Amino acid sequence: MTESGPMTGPVLTDGTAGEQPRSADLSGVPAKPNPTGANGEIGGTFWRRFVFRRPLAALILQRLGLSVGLLFAVSLMIFGGIEALPGDFATTYLGQSATPQAVENIRKDLGLDRPWSERYLNWLGGAVKGDFGTSWASKNSVSEQIGNRLGNSLFLAFFAALISVPLAVGLGMLAVQFRNRMPDKIINVISLAAISLPEFFIGYLLIMFFAVKWGVATFPATVYESMSFTERLSAIALPVATLVLVVLAHMMRMTRAAILNVMSSAYVETAELKGLSTFRIIARHAAPNAVAPVINVIALNLAYLVVGVVVVEVVFVYPGMGQYMVDAVTVRDMPVVQACGLIFAAFYIFLNMAADILAILANPRLRHPR
Repeated sequence: MTESGPMTGPVLTDGTAGEQPRSADLSGVPAKPNPTGANGEIGGTFWRRFVFRRPLAALILQRLGLSVGLLFAVSLMIFGGIEALPGDFATTYLGQSATPQAVENIRKDLGLDRPWSERYLNWLGGAVKGDFGTSWASKNSVSEQIGNRLGNSLFLAFFAALISVPLAVGLGMLAVQFRNRMPDKIINVISLAAISLPEFFIGYLLIMFFAVKWGVATFPATVYESMSFTERLSAIALPVATLVLVVLAHMMRMTRAAILNVMSSAYVETAELKGLSTFRIIARHAAPNAVAPVINVIALNLAYLVVGVVVVEVVFVYPGMGQYMVDAVTVRDMPVVQACGLIFAAFYIFLNMAADILAILANPRLRHPR
């Protein structure tokens, strides 16, 4: 039998059900079967099957690929931005004794006479292996120095998160339970005041009262390897308090808004009609369904605790990554600045990726976007 197919001319069929038609040209000779299948695509067939069978794994792989690509783009921006800065390390290092020949010799020793593209590829290849080169100012390994400083910054951020995250979620739930009443109004006023004040101002206030006037806290917040754990906790008390006050208000307000958005749902009204208490409704029904936006807000603030800690470390003279980066910028130690910038960007990008993945796991609707 012969049928007419759109844009293909006559199509030969033998009348058997379930078989694919065989296309034929005008000479009547059957054409070869199409190896691409019904969709006409080769490259995307495997990926489409994988997405259909494992949608969650496909979304995680997509987020991971986007994060790696974004980190590569950020590394290019960091290197290019530093290259575009005015001034020169050799001139700054030599000072008044800088002669054209001496400047040229230092630039040659540091490899600054090579094309920027070659230096970028060498730097990126070393960064992938964990080798950020040698500090121009101290002649020490950047990776070793960052290892010590990064541990201090993560120690500070960990205890700030350990206090701020449970406190923010608890205060947000408390504000919802007593919404439009006195506890809710007090929490909102305090949170607005904390959001309005910059972190360096909060830090200086804490130093003035707790360290200078009352003498109950340590300043500067110096830590070193031989300190005991309790001494370290005492040294970071003021920096941790500053970070908690900075991030607590934002997380608490977003938690409150997310839970209030869920409280208008039909199943919450059903729980209220059953006579359940307000706190039980919030804890058992509203809060679990508001976890996706709360996770995103917490991840953003955790990223800030690592990336935005620069100002707090400078105020309290804390030996972390932020203080290390500021010192390197002062003497134009570009390998250190590039390494710190890339590490900060990696933390920020991958914490956001983790928040995105956790939100997908918490909300099954996000696994099948329309």
